[in-house]
Amino acid sequence: MARKARVEIEGGLYHVITRGNDRQTIFHSQEDHAKFLSLLAGLKERLPFYLYAFCLMSNHVHLLIGRDIGVLLPVSFTIT
Repeated sequence: MARKARVEIEGGLYHVITRGNDRQTIFHSQEDHAKFLSLLAGLKERLPFYLYAFCLMSNHVHLLIGRDIGVLLPVSFTIT
């Protein structure tokens, strides 16, 4: 069964989670953490969103993001 479409609220905050397949480790070293943060910073420069908080765990990431009223973000965006 497909999950329900995400509701977008102008000025809303979003808790975004990404996890490794089968909960596998995605960060194997401090360099992996640094690379992810560098990619996230690049994404932040290209897209108009606020990054309020983040938490990098060994097998997943939590982001708390927001957007300005009237600004639409892509349904999903890739950190690559």
